[in-house]
Amino acid sequence: MRIFRPRSLMGQMLLAVAGALLLVQGLGAVLVYRAQSARFEGAMVNAAAFKLAMVSRDSRTRGWHRGAPGPMTGHRGRGIPVLYTRESPVRAGEVRDAELEEDIAAILRDQGIVARDIVVTHRRVGDDAAALRHEQRRAERFETIPNPPPDRFGDHLLLVSIRTGEGAPWMTARVRTPRIEAELVVPLLLQTLTIYLVLMGAIALILRRITRPLATLTRRVETFAATQDLAGQVPPAGPDDMRRLIVAHNAMEARIVALLDEKDVMLGAIGHDLKTPLAALRVRIESVEDSHERERMARTIEDIVRTLDDILSLARVGRPSDPLERSELSAFVASIVEDYEDMGEPVELGEAERIVLELRPTWLRRALRNLIGNALRYGRTARVSLRREVGKAVIEVEDDGPGISEDRIEAMMEPFARGDPSRNTETGGAGLGLALARAIAEQHGGALTLANRIAADGGVAGLRARIELPLT
Repeated sequence: MRIFRPRSLMGQMLLAVAGALLLVQGLGAVLVYRAQSARFEGAMVNAAAFKLAMVSRDSRTRGWHRGAPGPMTGHRGRGIPVLYTRESPVRAGEVRDAELEEDIAAILRDQGIVARDIVVTHRRVGDDAAALRHEQRRAERFETIPNPPPDRFGDHLLLVSIRTGEGAPWMTARVRTPRIEAELVVPLLLQTLTIYLVLMGAIALILRRITRPLATLTRRVETFAATQDLAGQVPPAGPDDMRRLIVAHNAMEARIVALLDEKDVMLGAIGHDLKTPLAALRVRIESVEDSHERERMARTIEDIVRTLDDILSLARVGRPSDPLERSELSAFVASIVEDYEDMGEPVELGEAERIVLELRPTWLRRALRNLIGNALRYGRTARVSLRREVGKAVIEVEDDGPGISEDRIEAMMEPFARGDPSRNTETGGAGLGLALARAIAEQHGGALTLANRIAADGGVAGLRARIELPLT
């Protein structure tokens, strides 16, 4: 069974405070209940002992203590009267309370009465004939309801019986046990409820003052992470600590935007300063007479330009300049596959569901070209498919190559990581294709994953590159 645990800071703090308060209030309630129960019990013992002491003195005057024959009568005072019986009032199976018997004996000794036998037990009102008669007479006399409800007689009695000598009658006092639930439980529940309402209300107001600007700041962080735009900064609000945090965050955003602007300027300068001499060098090599050497030099220049483009693209992918466009993804993927088919490359289009998404076509086209290019380079073939899964669109590119060892799959998506440890451009590029594809997928709120395809015999059948794009 899963335990409920709120996810918000306010909910977790309220739950923690409520739990601590419940523990403390519960311990306090137990201590108060025990103290009050002891006080009630002491009051009942004293009441029973003093009734017996008073009746004992009266019985000496009347001679009842000698056990004279004749009907036994009772002493009528306040509450249930003290009754005299020849036999012990304790019934078979009833449990005697030895601790209270000692307390009764001590109180009677203080009153100058020495009891030969003392019996203390507990009994329900409805199970005691004398108490039941008393309750019924009382109901008839003082209450308008002729027949009291049965639960009225479900309360308990403290039954104390003493005998002063051998052959003397038993004097039995009955004291009704107060309803501890009404005396203690209800007030404790009301007290606990009041404390909860006052304390939890105050804490909720304080936490709301803290968490509201914190939630606003969290949404701002998520927006800034996606746009890197200074528009919509959060104004300082809440307690002083929260205000200082918001001010510091706004300053950090401004510094990050400034650094990104400087980076864009620097990258533009690098691209211009490097591509210009490379273009001039490309013109100069035309004067080389050896055609084989001229082709090698041209390929080297093209590799440098391609690597430079990948580096600049990877650096700019976090701040795309082109806006999102609503595009039909299946047609978009099919157009890329057709380009390769027109060039005679073994690229196939498999399942392609119709999915409409907002995306940056230029960047996503480059990511797919990088994945298809890797599949052709290492697997000789490429199969592209598009399908809809729960909450996302999935583009897969599969090949029939040797795959990648499991311990290197994550590392292969890092910049400048290559399957071929040599820097031979014939067997691989600069190691930026997968890194750029992953960055583009993350730019769209998705992810790129790589996994080996397993053949029927348990071996590696190729590599599967999977781009997941959220549908919302």
